[in-house]
Amino acid sequence: MVSLSVYFESPFWVGVLEIVEDGELRATRFVLGAEPTDPELYEFLMRHGVALLERAEAAPAVPVGERGERRVNPKRAAKLAARAAARVPRRGTAAQEALRLELESTKGQARVNRRERERALAEHRREVAHRKRIERRRDR
Repeated sequence: MVSLSVYFESPFWVGVLEIVEDGELRATRFVLGAEPTDPELYEFLMRHGVALLERAEAAPAVPVGERGERRVNPKRAAKLAARAAARVPRRGTAAQEALRLELESTKGQARVNRRERERALAEHRREVAHRKRIERRRDR
């Protein structure tokens, strides 16, 4: 099942694409900017929908909680919820957890890319300085 939610997160409108399959949820978040109308949202999905689906598929999966059919005494439910909250360090919904995991993986990749760019820039600067040094020696 695929669902798209659009909401306002000051100062922009944001979309969250969620994919639920085999008891696992994968999600990706994207910024829309100004409030989109229905035709604009449709056009955006037609243009970028495949890329968004691929990005969501590449995101880490989070298990979706099952809901019980039985009614539980409210005091017992509160006690069970407190125990579960103490055991699981997870904050928010499964979609929020999936978005957090995706953000962490994106951060890691950006860190690696930044280090590589800085290393390449430093290598380039060393090369330029070396060429200048050689040119100065030739001019003497």
